[in-house]
Amino acid sequence: MPDPTTTLSSGTLTSIEQRGIEPVPHDERNGSPGALFWVWFAANISILGLPLGATLVAFQGLTIWQALLVAVIGAAGSFAVVGVISIAGRRGGAPGLTLSRAVFGVRGNIGPTAVSLLSRLGWETVNTTTAAFVLLSLFTILFGTDGDAKANPVLTIVAILVFVAATVLISGLGHAFIVAVQKWATWIFGALNVFVAVFLVLRVDWHVVGSQPAGPVAAMAIGIGTIAAGTGIGWATAGADIARYTRTSVKAGALVSASAAGAGIPLVVLVGLGALVSAGDPTLAQAGDPVAAIRDLLPSWMAIPYLIAAFGGLLLSNHLSVYSASLTTLTLGVKVPRVWAVTVDVVVTTLGAMYFMLVADGFYAPFITFISVLAVPITAWLGVFIADMVRRRWYDPVALLDLRAGGRYWYRGGVAWGALGAWLVAIVIGFLFTSVQVGDADPVFVGAFSKTWIGANGVGWIVTFIVAAGVYLLTGGARGQVESPGLAEPAVEARA
Repeated sequence: MPDPTTTLSSGTLTSIEQRGIEPVPHDERNGSPGALFWVWFAANISILGLPLGATLVAFQGLTIWQALLVAVIGAAGSFAVVGVISIAGRRGGAPGLTLSRAVFGVRGNIGPTAVSLLSRLGWETVNTTTAAFVLLSLFTILFGTDGDAKANPVLTIVAILVFVAATVLISGLGHAFIVAVQKWATWIFGALNVFVAVFLVLRVDWHVVGSQPAGPVAAMAIGIGTIAAGTGIGWATAGADIARYTRTSVKAGALVSASAAGAGIPLVVLVGLGALVSAGDPTLAQAGDPVAAIRDLLPSWMAIPYLIAAFGGLLLSNHLSVYSASLTTLTLGVKVPRVWAVTVDVVVTTLGAMYFMLVADGFYAPFITFISVLAVPITAWLGVFIADMVRRRWYDPVALLDLRAGGRYWYRGGVAWGALGAWLVAIVIGFLFTSVQVGDADPVFVGAFSKTWIGANGVGWIVTFIVAAGVYLLTGGARGQVESPGLAEPAVEARA
């Protein structure tokens, strides 16, 4: 078992981070809320926010002002939850799913960890697929190649591999390099996005935008759920992964506000812009290739800076996701160095991107379905984990890495049954309010309560969270599991 007090390199701008899931010692924890702000800002300047915003107008029938309100609540609000999980990272100095061992037990944590890894791999597949479409469009402009992925499979594979190689380079180097890249690249790609946004706004038919009738409140509720699931909920389990390097003296409120503002600002702008552009033209929301759809809305001379901005934004999101996924892979018990876990993860997403581009008919509809389905178990994990945080102020750094029977977090057979039971019950309840449908195809699953007001309005995820937290606390799930630092030498002293 690794000794968490062993000196491990956290990485520099020119060296690889050697630490895996081992808790970070006090003397290496010098991060600030400002660093979290830039990390989350950069991770959310991806063009995927544009088609998300387009769906609010084209499919939900919202006005631009309703769409902006939905974006604020759904995006900034869900990333405030990510900030709450960051508090656990500051307390325990370890990745979120590693800290989750203290809640679910070292074996009981396998389920939530596997779901989190699936979510990360799904998002990375979407990023890789979209980025490959970007490069195909760029190749078409520069070299006159065929931009159709299926018609040019060799070039498609090259595009995928270029993006994957850039991802591995940054993710492999680790925490210090990622923090630096996220801060400075934000200015570059953020400026390009603003430049492109100006031209998109100039072509908007403001008469159509102004004359659009307001959508129902129910549509806003569905929109909030969709945006939350596609933004903060999807990132929630990664909240502690970067925050584990934060100074223990940082206030909890600063972590929450840094996460909410850092992600909320670019997301509200991009989601709002997508809604604005789609108000007079539903092409963006219906596009199988959203990259090409946006490109076609721009003057031809704007295509290259747009595509560069799109590629950069996707890369900033993807290398953070891969970094988090590598830590989640290690938490599952895969015995490889962190940098090799990065490689394992990108192999899976590379194959997924090849499938969506060369075999499947499209990827955006499956993407929306994917994030909606995984939002249920992830929200259930959030409910249990946050309920546990209410009482827990400390995580044993040695026990987090101790997978042997009899360890502090072994509980009964390696499982904290109160936590795992609450998680499973919440998942079942959540899916009862859920209907799973890919695009216009017939539903593949219809929950018994999906036609009720809660199910029809897309707020079943709120019920999932409440059930998870409530069952965990009411059944005494936290009783006997939440220790104080006095039981052992504390690695972290919490400041609430």
